[in-house]
Amino acid sequence: MRARPAQRWAPDGRTRLTYIEMISWAQSPLPDLEVLQILFLAAVAAVVLYQLYATLGRRTGRQPEDVVTAQPGAAPAPADTHPILRTEGLAALKSKQPDFDPTKFLAGARSAYEQIVKAYAEGDRETLKPLLAPDVMANFEQAMAARETAGRSEKVEFMAPPRLDLERIDVVGDLAKAVVRILAEVRTRTKDERGEGVDDRRTAELWTFEREVKSGNPNWRLAFVAAAEA
Repeated sequence: MRARPAQRWAPDGRTRLTYIEMISWAQSPLPDLEVLQILFLAAVAAVVLYQLYATLGRRTGRQPEDVVTAQPGAAPAPADTHPILRTEGLAALKSKQPDFDPTKFLAGARSAYEQIVKAYAEGDRETLKPLLAPDVMANFEQAMAARETAGRSEKVEFMAPPRLDLERIDVVGDLAKAVVRILAEVRTRTKDERGEGVDDRRTAELWTFEREVKSGNPNWRLAFVAAAEA
């Protein structure tokens, strides 16, 4: 007997050894036992080769070249700053101020928030005064004076854009109050006689802005600050 490899079409169109076909001859130069051993080993090799093709010959799942990695020094993905606009009290305000735009209001509130936080840290009273209600300005003034007496200075920077959500609007007579929930990540650098300290923290606060809807001044002023759940 003599062994002859048979062919079968593989998935890529090429031929692969898949089995061994026995062909009878009148005389065999090898004993039957040796022929069986050769045939068995050849069959095993053919199965192994086909399995290797099936496994390595096609892509499955994510490949190494599909993975995108951050480059050194690349800026982090921006924080989610898309605001939530709740409608509580909005109709009451629009009845007195039809052109009120919540999106523009939040953009202005974000700018005011950043200015107030930085101006308070630097003791910039000129910037703070038009942005704060009198009671809030008085409280800020007391805290700034105490800090200056202690010989301490501060600077604040934002580690990510703050997120502002409009919680609700209250209208009492002609006075409108808008409560804004603010989440921020800030870094405070403090200097005193002992040296410089750096404090990174996350803050969650409710800022209440107010304005007289009949006033010719379109700006809102900060009237109250309270802690909020993060």
